Amino acid sequence: MRLRYVPGQYQYLKKCEKVIMYPEKLGYKLNHMFNNNNPIHVEIGCGKGKFLREIAINNPDINYFGFEKDVKVAYRCAKNITEDDPPNYFIVYANAESLKEIFEEGSIERIYLNFSDPWPKASHHKRRLTHKKFLDIYKAVLTDNGEIHMKTDNNDLFEFSIEQLEEDNWELLMVTRDLHNSIYKEGNIMTLYEEKFVKEGKKINKLVAKRKNG
Repeated sequence: MRLRYVPGQYQYLKKCEKVIMYPEKLGYKLNHMFNNNNPIHVEIGCGKGKFLREIAINNPDINYFGFEKDVKVAYRCAKNITEDDPPNYFIVYANAESLKEIFEEGSIERIYLNFSDPWPKASHHKRRLTHKKFLDIYKAVLTDNGEIHMKTDNNDLFEFSIEQLEEDNWELLMVTRDLHNSIYKEGNIMTLYEEKFVKEGKKINKLVAKRKNG
């Protein structure tokens, strides 16, 4: 569903204390936003923020950054902020290509790719967030043995992602093509899309891949 434009949404993001705008222009790395040494986890494409907030609540000793490049989506994520939101997350108005500019090398412990755009046309596959060009970015910012956690309902994107990861010498720690009927369901935090797809009876794919040293 295409979101409608809301007048003033860009200005709202600029004023929101939970939103980091154009981090590549800040002149320092986002690692230092929390002034602690807790592990850093990043969700690329945080949508309206359900997963981001829930996982931050459940893990107060981890620092979270939710990236969103669409101003209309980022606005809705920011509008959902309440006084009870946990202090250990920020919404980042930026795209995945900027990760190397705004994080120190080897500083991110985990990257979440939840229901990313599948870009179905073959000519658009380079835009997929598991294409090798993005895997190279992730390898630069992930810690030794840092991980990618990916979920999608799109089977073609999932198989593509496995191929890209294997060709790029990542270690696949877990692969399931039916998450909600697997042993990996326990502790799973659902996104809004995931809730919708599960109600529709769709199977959810999930993988965990580890960055290999060297």
